[in-house]
Amino acid sequence: MTDPIADLLIRIKNGHHARQANVRIPWSGIKQAICDVLRREGYIREVEKTTAAGHPALVVTLAYDQNRKPAILGMRRVSRPGRRVYAGADAMPRVRNGLGIAVLTTPAGVMSDGDARKRRVGGEVVCEVW
Repeated sequence: MTDPIADLLIRIKNGHHARQANVRIPWSGIKQAICDVLRREGYIREVEKTTAAGHPALVVTLAYDQNRKPAILGMRRVSRPGRRVYAGADAMPRVRNGLGIAVLTTPAGVMSDGDARKRRVGGEVVCEVW
């Protein structure tokens, strides 16, 4: 697998399309941090680290509204292994005019674009979620 973060995003997206309650994803620290940001922002319900067949895994509980519409309408990988995208504290991207979030890796950790603006830090734009 050349891009594990893209794999994380696609598994969440496919789980929503199939109306699954949760999805299982191979664990890594960056995936855990991205899922924690998505949980704080309300795009997923819960993240739990478990062990599956002797390997660490994440079980992500997906969020739906009362009509079973997914909380995530769309997501896009911005910074890829072949093209890294960085944003400074002054040039932070706005996703769908503030209706979505951008997930960034910064020197202060993985955070949403709103948190990065408040802390005045820039970093690599990992993905956008709306």
